[in-house]
Amino acid sequence: MAAYTIRRLVQGTATVGGVLLFLFVLFFSIATPDDIARRAVGEKAPPPVLAQWKVNHGYDRPLLWNREHPTENLLAEHFRRMLTFDFGRSDADDTPIAERLRAGATPSLLLTIPLFLIDLLLGIGLALMAAFLRGTYVDRLLRVFAVLTMSIAGVLYIIGTQYVLGKVLRWFPLSGFDQSPSVVARFLMMPIVAGLFTGVASNVRYYRTVFLEEVRRDYVRAARARGAGESRVMLRHVLRNALIPILTNVVIEIPFLFMGALLLESFFGIPGLGSMTVDAINANDFATLRTMVYIGSLLFIVGQILTDLSYALADPRVRLE
Repeated sequence: MAAYTIRRLVQGTATVGGVLLFLFVLFFSIATPDDIARRAVGEKAPPPVLAQWKVNHGYDRPLLWNREHPTENLLAEHFRRMLTFDFGRSDADDTPIAERLRAGATPSLLLTIPLFLIDLLLGIGLALMAAFLRGTYVDRLLRVFAVLTMSIAGVLYIIGTQYVLGKVLRWFPLSGFDQSPSVVARFLMMPIVAGLFTGVASNVRYYRTVFLEEVRRDYVRAARARGAGESRVMLRHVLRNALIPILTNVVIEIPFLFMGALLLESFFGIPGLGSMTVDAINANDFATLRTMVYIGSLLFIVGQILTDLSYALADPRVRLE
């Protein structure tokens, strides 16, 4: 177990290094420091203004190699900032990126954590029901509902939720955000409902397939032969042995808990990390974009390692070597 953990950490560290190198090549092949400066201060800005802006943001250094000071180049600075979480300042408005991350993390987590938990519980519950009642009209209705729901674009759910719950019924504000405990639920309810429509259906289809595969296993037939009821078989045997694919699916969604939901935050006016990313794209804020992509990649890599280690806890048959 310890050797496997160390090996996975080494692999994760190498992957992070590869991600950082890819980010550097990707962003600086799209735009040079001069291009970034012009987009920030204007195309018609005089050369002294461009030069001062590059000095203030650290873009005045050589891209790959500095003959006098080998470590003072954009590549080394990129690795240093990302690995030490010193993300610098925004290219668009010169605000510290770390402060914007702290400010946007709370609204994003207030939205994504309840959405994630409700989505997970509903998906597993409905999939268990479909597997339990397999072949009946309830199973067929759930499958039809899942296919129809997945066939509609997520933007339509957002617009429909705003129109019905916000404009027609006037139950919730159309957009905006206030994280005061007394009113925060009113601002989060509509985005959560819209997000559930886009996420539950795919989970139901996936988990239903996983549960049906487990139902056909020999241990399920043995449990039935010992007199175990169908509900006991589904909850104590099928669900427990399906934890590995469930964990694998859950870890894919972990980065989005912290990165926010781009469409939901943008449409509902929630000042989270998702809307921050959209604003950075619109403003050509390369420093913020690099930071957001790096954080998302880092969270995904950490989640993969934790998932591999949790397999042994979820299933005693798994041996990490």
